[in-house]
Amino acid sequence: MPTRAEISVTGIVQGVGFRPFVYRLATHHGLVGFVRNLGDAGVEIVVEGERRTIEAFALALRSEQPPLARIEDVKIVWGQASGEFSAFNVVESEKRGSGERSVLPPDLALCDDCLKEMLNPIDRRYLYPFITCVNCGPRFTIVEDLPYDRPRTSMKVFPLCPDCIREYTDPADRRYHAEPTCCPVCGPKLELFDANGDRVDGNNLTLEVARLLDDGNIIVAIKGIGGTHLAAKTTDDDVLTRLRREFNRPQQPFAIMSKDLETVRTFAEVNEVEAGLLTSYRRPIVVLNKSSNYALSELVSPGLDSVGVMLPYSGIHHLILGYGKDPAYVMTSANVSGMPMLIDNAEAIAKLRGSVDYFLLHNRKIVNRCDDSVVKVIDGKPTFLRRSRGWVPEPLKLSFRSGVSVLALGAELNATVALLVNDRCFISQHVGDTTKFETLSYLQEAAQHLMHMLNLDHVDMVAHDLHPGYATTRIAPRLADQLGAEPVSVQHHHAHLSKLLAEHGLAEFVGIVADGIGYGSDGTAWGGEVMVTDMGSFERVGGLMKQPMPGGDLATRFPARMVAGILWGALDPPEIEQILKEFCLNGFRHGDREISVVLRQLERSLNIFWTSSCGRVLDAVACLLGICCERTYEGEPAIKLEAVADGGDPDRLRLKTAIKIVNGMKVLDTSHLLVDIIDALRKSVPKKQIAAAVQRALAEGLAEVAIDVASSRGINIVGGSGGVFYNRAITSTVRKSVEEAGLKFIQHELLPPGDGGISVGQAVVAAHRASAG
Repeated sequence: MPTRAEISVTGIVQGVGFRPFVYRLATHHGLVGFVRNLGDAGVEIVVEGERRTIEAFALALRSEQPPLARIEDVKIVWGQASGEFSAFNVVESEKRGSGERSVLPPDLALCDDCLKEMLNPIDRRYLYPFITCVNCGPRFTIVEDLPYDRPRTSMKVFPLCPDCIREYTDPADRRYHAEPTCCPVCGPKLELFDANGDRVDGNNLTLEVARLLDDGNIIVAIKGIGGTHLAAKTTDDDVLTRLRREFNRPQQPFAIMSKDLETVRTFAEVNEVEAGLLTSYRRPIVVLNKSSNYALSELVSPGLDSVGVMLPYSGIHHLILGYGKDPAYVMTSANVSGMPMLIDNAEAIAKLRGSVDYFLLHNRKIVNRCDDSVVKVIDGKPTFLRRSRGWVPEPLKLSFRSGVSVLALGAELNATVALLVNDRCFISQHVGDTTKFETLSYLQEAAQHLMHMLNLDHVDMVAHDLHPGYATTRIAPRLADQLGAEPVSVQHHHAHLSKLLAEHGLAEFVGIVADGIGYGSDGTAWGGEVMVTDMGSFERVGGLMKQPMPGGDLATRFPARMVAGILWGALDPPEIEQILKEFCLNGFRHGDREISVVLRQLERSLNIFWTSSCGRVLDAVACLLGICCERTYEGEPAIKLEAVADGGDPDRLRLKTAIKIVNGMKVLDTSHLLVDIIDALRKSVPKKQIAAAVQRALAEGLAEVAIDVASSRGINIVGGSGGVFYNRAITSTVRKSVEEAGLKFIQHELLPPGDGGISVGQAVVAAHRASAG
């Protein structure tokens, strides 16, 4: 006897070929009815037929789902067949939702089928860079509203031609209901402009750009999927020097793009995990170790033993790289560091005129800017330095269901926003440095768009950092008032560890959180802490010794000041002065006179701030070793220290940080660690050995404190979070120490250890506080 099933499917089921898949599956099972998208990114299916057949169909929805889909839930309501259907069809979408929020897929790299067609001289899309199908192409960056249909994307201004309509309406075609589909007749067009903004004519603009780049000393701004990149040769010192000068990036490493994995292996080491990431449909930038035959310019990543590499992910990239002769090209964001990516053509020409030579632009609007994701394999596991294109807006599935909705604004640098609803936390694309007005505005736009995509017009709570000086903290009350919500402050390092708890679905652990800075509940700058943590509360039980920062933020930029501060409690002023002149003179812009001023500041406690930051200790060591005396980008001294340490053997020099009891907490004496380093330097121990030994000493010391606390409290899990856990050696040493003690060590795999994931921690802390009353 025929029956009826009304099926609601949630997860990543729009924009991944799910409706065509359902059509083929239903037709195969001889069922009648329809499938359509809903306004909450879910899918509704109504089928009529024999119950046994429908049950087999429902099982196949999960077992045979498209490779890019991710079904989270399937709900079925059974009823009597109406007999109203004679076939199965894909029907017009509805704005209403099913009550359970789904999510769009991220932007997808060009698939192999489309790449073959684009390079096939007899295909009608030959050399057409906007080629796409149901399995690839832009999604998040073009969507304006839900349900996900062409009229609600920036493709709506490109009406399909007869040939594209035929494919779009043919269930057997892989472009069936592929919303971004187009061709040279009906789709977006490339345009090339010179430095003055005048159009450059040509039949093959990607070939022309490749020729220009290969000629040398040429910078081209290239508009892609989520924003505009700066492109240049990687084997030309002159153009890289110019690029650094024009965009005020004296030392910051450039991301580069290479045409294929084989070419990448000519200049970098690639293991199996890294190869999988590079070639995945997500196509992140992957931080790779330079190989022994590295032949690119050292100006690509000055002072580092690594380079950030990605493979082409759009047709534009594939064509340029395919024509190009260089093994790789710089492909870095075309904006001032920390500012939002440029997405508007006129704005790009206006802001970049005078700094670049050509502009390769197109007329498809970028609705949501989205930076490239950056991943580093640490201890054999992929770790996000930046989670953005290829992942956003996929949510983190939580182990609890919240009774409140929370918008979290992140920290200050590397900011993201997060939106916690029910049992999922949705994370925005990378936003950046919110000390800049434009980026702060972008953060609010990202929050508004995320809420719009989830059909939310209000939230219950707006979570923010505890630091009173952060711009995100200052705007939180105003946003909360606009949204009818309660503002909630969350301590920085509690948020770090809570995001790790949420990622692993845990209730409690002992956490090591090590980073540059976070405003502590005692008003000082924390950054090297051991804490017993759950999502609702924390207890700070140990960490690094508090040290004075002469001049506050100046000590962050010029780590020689941190050397003076850390040594202040261990040596006499004349001896400190001698050490600073001997090892750190280049770190003081005004030479001996500035050293005297800094020592007077310490003596009189003038303009002195206190910090337990692990990042500041690593910076001080980098300065002492002559590796980096001025920070020009975030984390620079510590990153360069890691590069030097990778060539050293920590077994050649044993350093140990003494553990003291201070105010009931176990703290590591970093002052005497620096004294031991100076002694090693005077004994001519190689700097790479010292660097390796310092990293191990800090890691082993923090691990020892955490192990002692965990063992005394009957806790068997230790976790690590914060930007210092981007360091491979420190992470590996902590893990090894914890596991040798018979405990389990956890680290980040789904969220960045640094501040890019801190909005998630803020959201879950706020939600737990609400549930606790």
